[in-house]
Amino acid sequence: MLATLESAEILSEAETLARMVVESDVAEEYRKCYIKMHSDLDTQRKVRAFMRMKEQFEEVQRFGRYHPDYKRINKETREAKREMDLDENVASFRRAENALQDLLDQISLLIGRSVSEHIKVPTGNPFFDSSCSGGCGTGGSCGCSA
Repeated sequence: MLATLESAEILSEAETLARMVVESDVAEEYRKCYIKMHSDLDTQRKVRAFMRMKEQFEEVQRFGRYHPDYKRINKETREAKREMDLDENVASFRRAENALQDLLDQISLLIGRSVSEHIKVPTGNPFFDSSCSGGCGTGGSCGCSA
């Protein structure tokens, strides 16, 4: 019975934390940038152009450099990606997305570390990853025993 009450309390606190993240300025900026990126016709034109070129590139990639259109499609794909990446709405969205991911990474790290310093917390951000790059039991520089 005690474990059930404790689990319910933990879940309640997790919901409160999730609500705080959803209501944060970082999440609000993410949503604002997402809407702006998806509602701007010029931005969407650039995204669709890149996606079409990416599909063509993937098709050509099956044959590699031996495909007759490899160089042209490779070049056009890189140009379409650059045009999309330089779009202010796409750039703003990516910055907002990274800021939200950083917040979530920090929260994951705090929760994991509050349980134990040895808990592995996948963040995808090398800044937050522990010094143990090979995992426990590798005998690496982190001090894990082999």
